[in-house]
This record gives sequence, C-alpha cells and structure tokens, in this order.
Amino acid sequence: MQPYWGHHFYLPNQQHPLSRAIGESLEQARESVAFLVGCDAFEVVFTGSGTEANNLAILGATQNESPGHILVSSVEHESVILTAESLVGRGWQVEQVPCDSLGQIDPESVAERLRGDTTLVCVQLANPVMGTVQAIRQIADVCHKRGVRLHCDATQAFGKIAVDAVTLGVDTMSISGHKFYGPRGSGALYLRGGLELSPVSYGESREMSLRPGAENVPAWVGMGVAAHLVSRCIDEVEMTFQELHERFVNGIYSSLGDAVVLGGRGVLGLPNTICVELPVLASKVQEIARELVVRSAEADRPPCEVTRVLAAAGRSPEQIARTMQISLGWTTSREQVDRAVEFLVAACDSARF
Repeated sequence: MQPYWGHHFYLPNQQHPLSRAIGESLEQARESVAFLVGCDAFEVVFTGSGTEANNLAILGATQNESPGHILVSSVEHESVILTAESLVGRGWQVEQVPCDSLGQIDPESVAERLRGDTTLVCVQLANPVMGTVQAIRQIADVCHKRGVRLHCDATQAFGKIAVDAVTLGVDTMSISGHKFYGPRGSGALYLRGGLELSPVSYGESREMSLRPGAENVPAWVGMGVAAHLVSRCIDEVEMTFQELHERFVNGIYSSLGDAVVLGGRGVLGLPNTICVELPVLASKVQEIARELVVRSAEADRPPCEVTRVLAAAGRSPEQIARTMQISLGWTTSREQVDRAVEFLVAACDSARF
C-alpha cells in the first residue's frame, strides 16, 4: 500500500501514464477480490466497508421500487437491520425471520413469510457471535422461485471458510477487507451480473456509477493483496482453525463440565468462532482473567450485538450474562489455545467463591 500514498498518488485512469498504471493496479486488486468471492471482476464494486456495502445493497435495491415487504433475519448485523428499518418511514414493511437455539434460519421459515410484495430478503452467511453458518443456497432457491432478491452479508466468513458467490446463489453479497487481514476502511459488494442497483449517494460517476468520490486506491490495493493471500491458503487455514477449535472446546469440556458451547459446529459453524456459556458471570471472568481478550454482553441501550443475537436464539438474560465469545486468528497457536483454556478455567474457579 505504501507507494500509493506517495509516489503513485494520481487518480486512476486519467490521461497521465502513471495514472493509467494506477488504474491497472486497481483492476488487478478487483480481480483478486473477485477470485476470492468466486465471481467475475465486473461484479465487484469497491466500497469503504462491509457496512457501506450492506447499505448500498439494501437501499440500492429499494430506491426506485414501490414500497413493499422486506424480510431480515433476526441475527443480522446492525448495518443490515437498521438500514432496512430506515425504509419504514418510506412505507416499507420490515419483518424479522426468527432463528432457532443455534442461531440457524430455517429456509422453510423464510418461504412461509414471503409475500406477493416481498422485494428483498437479507440473511447473513455467518454470525460473528455464535459462529452459525446459514443454509444460504437453500434460502436463495426459496427466494428465486418467488422472484425475490437475496442479499447476504458474508463479511464474517471470508478468511475463515471458503466462499463462492455463484455456488451460494446470492444476488448481492458484502465483503469487508479487515475481516481477512486487509486494511480497515476497505470493503466490496458483489453484484450478480445482470442485476441493477440504484446509487444511494451522488457525485462524479465512479465504481459502476454506484459510488461517487475519489477511489481509495491504497486501501483497495491492500484489500486485493489480502484477498490474493487468502485465496492461496484458505483450505489450510480452515483445517487449522478446525483443529484449534476442537482443542479449545475439548479443553473447556474436560475442565468445566457445566460449561455449554453454543452455536453451530462442524459444517454449521465458523471454525474460528467459539461461543461458550460459563457456570459464572462472564463479567467476573473478564475481571479476573485480564489476559483474555473476549466479547461478552454489555448493558447498553440498544442492546449490544452479543446480547441481541443470544436473545434472538432464546437465551435468557441470566444465560446471556454468563456467555462470552472467543475468536481464533491466523497466528493462534496450540500453546495459546491451551493457555487461554487455563486462564478461563482458573478464572471460573475463582469466580465461584
């Protein structure tokens, strides 16, 4: 990314030769992201984040449509839920699809809620709290039989499992660069070839006329490099995550018999995400084991993502207060997993007294 902050500082695709070279670098990055996503380069729209991509997919699909009905899963990210709810003031009806105790959305539940005026369905690929991976292909088939567009927030999945937009059958899909070690402030939207979106912000026409403003060349070039690295080793990464995940879970169960691991496992769950209900308050464990970096419920209004997702999965306030979420990374080692289990078990033992 460094040269594009200084020496290669031109806007891409202008008349200057260096400018054209920068445009070529940007298109190379687009091709790398497309390869990671499993699509053609012309189907990739660069954005500033996964949040922006979600906004563009939802607002762009409804901008020039008569108000109708939108289905949103109950475990979506705020950037999906709040964007959909912002349309209520324009006459749209937004309905949430409930999940089961694993955070899973039943395709039949989606089918039962489709109406004649349903325009859009939003279901994420993987949940960042419980790690649940949804049956997106089945949901896509249900939607397309009724002529309904499916948007999928897949930001949490890239860099953890292999993702293929064509196989999933989605119409639009959000990508976030920093989720797979790219730079923050980089994202993209997959827009299936042949589909159209309306712009939701206006200015000089760039990024297929969907995103005005000067291109963030350093961030998107960096995202392209990260996407290239992920594409080369995702199968190995996924296998390593699965091994470490099982090591962590087995360590917890062997030392804390009254702990409960939540969410999907195996093909139903992200291999790097562990959501566990402890026998004691998560806040107490965090207070004692300060070496652990974890996510747990926060007492704020509106509810934080952990609280909201666990409540949607039917967990009681008491259960939510005892739940924490831990993520594995590309650099996580077996020794770190074992040490984390030790910290967690020792903190739970101390918190009991």
